[in-house]
Amino acid sequence: MHPTVLLDASRLLSRTERAAPTGIDRVCLAYAEWLIAHPQYRMVPVRARKGQLALVSNDWFRERIKDLRTRWNGLSEVQDRPQDTALLQALSTPLRPAQSVRSPLPVTTETRKKRHVARQFFRARRTALPPAMAYINVGHTGLDEPGLLTSLQDAGIARLLMVHDLIPVTHPQYCRPGDDAKHARRIHHALSLGSHIIANSAYTAAELERFASGLNLPRRPVEIAHLGLESHLGQAEPLVTSRPYFVHVGTIEGRKNLAFILNVWRTLTEQMGEQTPSLVLIGRYGWENEAELAMLHRCPELQGRVHQAEGMSDRLLTRLMLGAQAVLSPSSVEGFDLPAVEASALGVPLIASDIPPHRELVGHARLIDPQDGFGWMSAIKDYSIQKPEVPQYTAPDWARHFAIVDERILKPLATLHQQR
Repeated sequence: MHPTVLLDASRLLSRTERAAPTGIDRVCLAYAEWLIAHPQYRMVPVRARKGQLALVSNDWFRERIKDLRTRWNGLSEVQDRPQDTALLQALSTPLRPAQSVRSPLPVTTETRKKRHVARQFFRARRTALPPAMAYINVGHTGLDEPGLLTSLQDAGIARLLMVHDLIPVTHPQYCRPGDDAKHARRIHHALSLGSHIIANSAYTAAELERFASGLNLPRRPVEIAHLGLESHLGQAEPLVTSRPYFVHVGTIEGRKNLAFILNVWRTLTEQMGEQTPSLVLIGRYGWENEAELAMLHRCPELQGRVHQAEGMSDRLLTRLMLGAQAVLSPSSVEGFDLPAVEASALGVPLIASDIPPHRELVGHARLIDPQDGFGWMSAIKDYSIQKPEVPQYTAPDWARHFAIVDERILKPLATLHQQR
C-alpha cells in the first residue's frame, strides 16, 4: 500500500478560471503534477475550509490540472488574441497610445459550466480524510489559522509547508493594509506547527531564521530548494520588431520598483527622443501601485513607448522575452524572482536590482542598486545599442527541487510510516 500524501489544492482551485498564473500558482501546479505521477505515493487532493480540510474529487481535480496546464502554457494556440496582436503592432509602431491589455477569459458556455462545477464543489460538505503520512501546502493558503495544522499534528500527519517570502512582514509598505499581520500569523503557525519547512531560496531561509529568533520560536528543519522552470520554456521563436524593446514580467505593484523604472524611461525619452526603446510590462495590477498607474496613463512622455498587458499565454510571453534587448528585474525585494531565472535560462540578457536573491540566483546579470537612476539609464542605453551575449547559465530545475523534497523529507517519513 502506497503512503498517502494530502496535497492542499486550495490555491489551484481558486485559479481555475485564470488565463495566466502567478509564480506561486506555477509551483502549486508543478507539485500537483509531480505527486500525481509519483510511483510511490498516493496523492489525495484536499482544500481548506473554515480551518479544516475537505476532500477533493480525485478525477475532478486531475481534469482541472490538465485544463490549467493546457491553458497556461498556450502552446497549442495558432493565433494570438486581438489584445496580443494590438500589443505586437504597437511595438512596431512608435508614438501610439499606451497599450493596456487586460484580458480575462471570455465567458463561454464551457466557462459557465466550470463556474457551476466550482460553485457546487465549494459547497460540498466536509468528508472524513483518509489516514495519511504527510500533508503538503506550497501555496500559503489556510495557514493564517492554527486549527488546520493542529488537527493534522494531533492525527500524527507530518506537515510540509513551503515559505515563498516574508515580504508582507519585512516590507509591509508594499502590501495591502493588514497583510503584514496575516502573513506574520502564517509564518508563526508554519514554524510552530509545521514539521518541515521548504524555502525557495537561501535568502528566504535566512529571513525565516530572523523571524524565528525575534519571537523565540522553535527551529524547524528548513530545506532550501530552488524552484524549477516550466519544461516547455524556450519552445517558441523570438519576436522580431522594428524597434528595440525591454520586458518586465510581474505584478504591477510597489515592491517591483516600477515607478522608478518609469521615471527612468521618461528621462530616456528626453535624452534619446525617437531612439527611445519600448518597454513592455507584463502582469496584473497589484497593490500600492498608484504611482505606477499615474505614470502609465498620464505621463505624456511614456505614451506609445510603454505598454502593459496581462493574461498572456506562456508561448507569447516566451516570444517576447526572447526578442527583448533585456529583461528588467528592478525589484526592491523578492523571495525568489522566477522571471529573472527564466530570462537567464532562455539566454536573454538580464538587468536586475542588486538584492540578495538576485545575487544568489542570477549573479551573472548586470546588477544595479535599485535606486541608482544613472546606472539603470546607462545599462538600458548600452543594451539598446547592442544586445550582449549571455554567459552559460545552469538554471534550477524541478528534478533537483523534488529530489531534495523526496530524499530529505518524504522518504524518511515513509520509512517511519512503514515501521508503525
